[in-house]
Amino acid sequence: MRGLKDKVVVVTGGAGGIGAALCRRFVGEGAKVAVCDIRFDAAKALADELARGGEIARAYGPDITEDVAVRKAVAQVEAELGPVDVLVNNAALNRPGPFIDSEPAHWHLMIGNNLVGPLNMHHAVLQGMTRRSRGRIVNVASDAGRVGAPNEAVYAACKGGLIAFSKTMARELARFQITVNAVCPGPTETQLFRDVAGEGEQGERFRAGLIARIPLGRMGQPEDVVGAVCFLASEDSAFITGQVLSVSGGLTMNG
Repeated sequence: MRGLKDKVVVVTGGAGGIGAALCRRFVGEGAKVAVCDIRFDAAKALADELARGGEIARAYGPDITEDVAVRKAVAQVEAELGPVDVLVNNAALNRPGPFIDSEPAHWHLMIGNNLVGPLNMHHAVLQGMTRRSRGRIVNVASDAGRVGAPNEAVYAACKGGLIAFSKTMARELARFQITVNAVCPGPTETQLFRDVAGEGEQGERFRAGLIARIPLGRMGQPEDVVGAVCFLASEDSAFITGQVLSVSGGLTMNG
């Protein structure tokens, strides 16, 4: 991808399945990567592994639901790696179940991690991006936010909100030459998916039923999402903003 070498890239949820794949790809493109994950030990293990390969990667452990913690982490990234060029909001939390059986505490937890967290990250990095009149933001949403998903009502609401927020920010920030786009993974082999599917025979039936509906005939892998995100973070996408790209093997289609 053009234009990623030496860029400072912040990836939230960077120690997870898609997040770790993103961090590996970005350092492979020559970027300097801030691996941000509330599971700091996992983030540090990944950053240390990448650094052993000669790449530049540092670990940070903010709770993205806390504005002060986010601003402090972004300031630390900029002090250690340089001004943030790319933000990838990838962190997510999903605890599925029927909405009528849920409680407000569950809603607040989901909204805090899946919607407020990305808002906090935007607010922190945009202070510098707007001053410099450059930047790329890619929000990892979900096809649940585009078409809905049973037993994921609050998660889908958050991801739908993130899609709408991405489009609005794309309009607000275009005058600063900052692009904002969303990538919507479909069913992807991650711990988050395993939490939704469940374990044992029930989980296997759920997985098999999904695969039967995916035109390309398989589950997505974290690496399938990486190329779309890196493209939207690169100079190859300089004239693309406010777009929503589904990476779902054809499970959901939009025309």
